[in-house]
Amino acid sequence: MKKNGILPVFKRASIIFGGLFDLATKRNRLSKIHRLEQESSFWEDSQRAAKIQREKSLLSSTIESFEALVETKEEFEILLEYGEEGDEESAAQALDVFDKLERSFDLAEHKTLLSDEMDSHNAIVTLNAGAGGTESCDWASMLYRMITKWAEKNDFSLSEMERQTGDAAGLKSATLLIEGPYAYGNLKSESGIHRLVRLSPFDSNSRRHTSFASVFVSPEVDDDIEVEIDEGDLRIDVYRSGGAGGQSVNTTDSAVRITHRPSGIVVACQNERSQLQNKAMAMKILKSRLYEKAMEEKRAKQAEIEAGKKDIGWGSQIRSYVLHPYKMVKDLRTNFESPNPDRVLDGDLDGFIKSYLRWKALGPSSS
Repeated sequence: MKKNGILPVFKRASIIFGGLFDLATKRNRLSKIHRLEQESSFWEDSQRAAKIQREKSLLSSTIESFEALVETKEEFEILLEYGEEGDEESAAQALDVFDKLERSFDLAEHKTLLSDEMDSHNAIVTLNAGAGGTESCDWASMLYRMITKWAEKNDFSLSEMERQTGDAAGLKSATLLIEGPYAYGNLKSESGIHRLVRLSPFDSNSRRHTSFASVFVSPEVDDDIEVEIDEGDLRIDVYRSGGAGGQSVNTTDSAVRITHRPSGIVVACQNERSQLQNKAMAMKILKSRLYEKAMEEKRAKQAEIEAGKKDIGWGSQIRSYVLHPYKMVKDLRTNFESPNPDRVLDGDLDGFIKSYLRWKALGPSSS
């Protein structure tokens, strides 16, 4: 029997089964929703009803996955017991069932770890180049490509809200809306400072350079979530949108940049046709950013700020990408590593996402 593989999975499973999943609470909430649906007033507020229906669908799917996993686990334990008593046929079947159990457990665990209130929402991703001119702008464009490649591979839809190109190459900043189930829950692992070490393609002497760029991920906030914004706290600037040329170029000052003075948050939108539409979308981005900031402050009050969850600054990188003198990508929070930076930069982020979710839920030893 492959006990070296079985034990780590069972260790993680015991933690999930032992409390993180909290099956009783989920079943109680599902029963409450069933009772709510019987009330005639439930369907009068269509927005609230739709939100609760989405919650019901998620709860039902998660509970069904968990119950199927428990059945597979019990089947494996029975076969394992017979196999350890010398039944070779049961031992062979146990190995087959264990492979199924491991795959099913990974899927169920991922669903369980994506249980924060906003995890199921769309994601708003903002990238900014750090100090370093062309080097950092090029690095920001590489991160942009990495995230969009991941989104495309996972069938998410993408909308670019704002882009400011670098003076010579790359991006100074960009904002993306990534739409699909659990876009935010998955991509929140990417929030922070990303560090690149490589031989510079812009250095005629081929010297090694270190570049930084930031990624900020916030959930797209529903209209029914209250975020108070005082108009007096806002500075609103309009400017001419950039474009790809031809008919798509916006020839009026329709792009909008909003600065929220108390927080220092700056958002922009330029992809809509009119100034009013760009302002509305920029306000939506600001609302999402302020919501995420408020949630982060709330979490910080409840516990000591976790490693890697400090205010974003150029000294608190979350991940290091080394292309020279060796090849390695390492997440500095979870210690998860990949020896293949090319695959990671081509959108292979699943290992980093899963290890981050386990680290957040279960602690450093889980990742």
